[in-house]
Amino acid sequence: MGIERRRAPRYQLITDAEVLELRTNNRLKAKTSDVSLVGCFMNAAWSLPTGTEIQVKLSGPEGIFTSKGVVARAQPMGMGVSFSNIKKDQQDVLANWLADFRRPAADATPAASA
Repeated sequence: MGIERRRAPRYQLITDAEVLELRTNNRLKAKTSDVSLVGCFMNAAWSLPTGTEIQVKLSGPEGIFTSKGVVARAQPMGMGVSFSNIKKDQQDVLANWLADFRRPAADATPAASA
């Protein structure tokens, strides 16, 4: 098994996504399959080449997240995206979305012994 290289934990969060390729202004619709504070993986009909600079718009559970980014890994049906230059208000949006995944479940406490 390889060494874990991720900078932040990923959480399974499926959201609608829109990608704008900054150089050509081409748009691509996608869906995230997992999201972290520093990036995400998007499933799409096609992917952009590694290194492509993009603008990302995710429609999440409580609003919209936007950020610039770069395609970190391209696959035939999707791509790994690294967010870049995330504005503070957008960091807060993403952190709020992911906060629910980091909270312990209410029923995770041990049952009292009888």
